Amino acid sequence: GGVQTSRLLCIGQQNASGQGGGGGVGGQQQRVNAAAKKASRMAAVADPDSRRSMGGGAAEDEVEELRLIEPRAEVPAADTPSEQIRRRVVMTKGERQRNGESYEWTAWASTCGITSVAITATYLRLAREVSDVGNFPWDEMFAQVALIAGAAIGMEYYARYAHKLLWHDSWWSMPLRMRKEWSRPIWLLHESHHLPREGAFEANDIFAIANGVPAFALCAYGFLTPGLYGGLCFGAGLGITLFGIAYMYVHDGMVHKRFPTGPLGKLPFLKRIAAGHRIHHTEAFEGVPWGLFLATQELAEVKGGLEELEKVMEAADRKMAKEEEEAKEA
Repeated sequence: GGVQTSRLLCIGQQNASGQGGGGGVGGQQQRVNAAAKKASRMAAVADPDSRRSMGGGAAEDEVEELRLIEPRAEVPAADTPSEQIRRRVVMTKGERQRNGESYEWTAWASTCGITSVAITATYLRLAREVSDVGNFPWDEMFAQVALIAGAAIGMEYYARYAHKLLWHDSWWSMPLRMRKEWSRPIWLLHESHHLPREGAFEANDIFAIANGVPAFALCAYGFLTPGLYGGLCFGAGLGITLFGIAYMYVHDGMVHKRFPTGPLGKLPFLKRIAAGHRIHHTEAFEGVPWGLFLATQELAEVKGGLEELEKVMEAADRKMAKEEEEAKEA
């Protein structure tokens, strides 16, 4: 089962640390610490009723703590929530392709639908203002454009804050005494994004819907409210929507390959953004970068961040070249 696998991995890491020698002991010890902490967290995700060690300390102490992780004796193993997660299997290539097609259709349909509605609403709103006032509302137009850009940029900083302090620090690290079956929709929301995906969608997708609610409310209110204030609200709603569409293509499409992105996936600046988010999933710098589009700035603030970014980009380029060669041969 998952617990036995965690034991073997931890014991292997402990043996590796014992066999290392000379000047490599310090770096090897850090790798063991990181592996032990990550295995501990994943074990807690797999079984909310198990014990885990999330604090500091020597790697041997953490490994010893991991060996104690067992399901409750009075609950049959097949009925525990952990078994549902441990039975997660890697999807076949055909399943991934079908899920990708479903998600791709959803992405393109939603993008075209939202864009057409936004353009139509903007035209009707400006046409109404012209008919009521008699002149083109340039001040309102500039304010609306400024709010579109401001809201899109603001969403990047909000996503960085929420990602770190809510999705990882608060909900991810929810105390085990609160990790019950009824609270799983809360603590597994973002953690589902760091577990193998079983279908086209995951629990973490709820955040896209949550961000869409204020965007729709602002757009609707701004469309129905004439004047400068209404234009500001309308622009803010469009800015949040624009950020969401861009996030979907870069994060879901380019990084996690949930659907093909075509030529967009070959643009250098988008490839750099995608590489930055892959570093977040490796936890090489304790979760940094937390944002998406400004990941390079975050990595520049940590030692070795930009160097790691270049390595990830080179690996991605090699993988892409290999896939193109295989596609030509096929």
